[in-house]
Amino acid sequence: MEENNLVIISLGGSLIVPSEIDTNFLLGFKKIILNQACRFIMICGGGKTARNYQEALKLTVNPTKEDLDWMGIKGTILNANLVRTVFGDNSHPKIATNPTDKINFDKKILVASGWKPGFSTDYDAVLLAENFGVNKLINFTNIDYIYDKDPKKFEDAKPIKKVSWSEFRKLLPDKWEPGLNIPFDPIAAKKAEEQGLKIVVLNGKNLGNFEDYLNGKEFIGTVIE
Repeated sequence: MEENNLVIISLGGSLIVPSEIDTNFLLGFKKIILNQACRFIMICGGGKTARNYQEALKLTVNPTKEDLDWMGIKGTILNANLVRTVFGDNSHPKIATNPTDKINFDKKILVASGWKPGFSTDYDAVLLAENFGVNKLINFTNIDYIYDKDPKKFEDAKPIKKVSWSEFRKLLPDKWEPGLNIPFDPIAAKKAEEQGLKIVVLNGKNLGNFEDYLNGKEFIGTVIE
C-alpha cells in the first residue's frame, strides 16, 4: 500500500479494551494483518484501562496533568505488550516507546506505545509517520465515520466521508487533555496537516471493512487530507 511497503496504524485502546480485553478482536485483527504482504507499525492507545486508572487518581488525590498523562502512558505500554505478544515471532521483540528513535526492524510488525506527557498516541503516530517516511496513517477507532458533531448527543449529526485538514480542525477543541476522547488529537491534527499526512479513519470493529481498505476496495470511513 505505501511506497516503502510500510503501513502505520493508530490502534485505539477502545478496541483492545472496550470494557474487558476483546480477544475476538485481537484474533481477527491478527489474521488480517498476517495475510497482508506489507509490514506494519501499530501504536496502541490506553483505552478503558488507562481511563480507569486516571479516574482512580482523580478520586483519591489531586493529580497533575503530568500524573494523568503518565498513568495513561503506562496503560498504552500494557496494551502494546499484549498486542506484541499476540503477534509472537512476527513482531519486533521490543516495544517502541519513543517515536523519534531510529529503529531498524526486520520483522513484519513493530508495536509502539505512548511516549511522554503532553503527547497523545495520535501525536506519536504522526511522529512515527514522519520518522519512517510514511505519508498515510490509518486511525483505527470505534466509529464508522467522523461526524460534524457528536452523534451520541445529536440525532442530526452527519457523517463526513472526506474532509480537508482546515475544516476538520474546526471540529476539534484547541487543546489536548489527558483522557480526551475525540476522533483525533487537535495538536496531532495540526502537525499532520503541516506534514501533508493523509489520515484514514476506520471502525476497527468492522474488520471486513478494514480488509477491504487494505486490498484497495471500497470502504466505509473518513479520509482527512
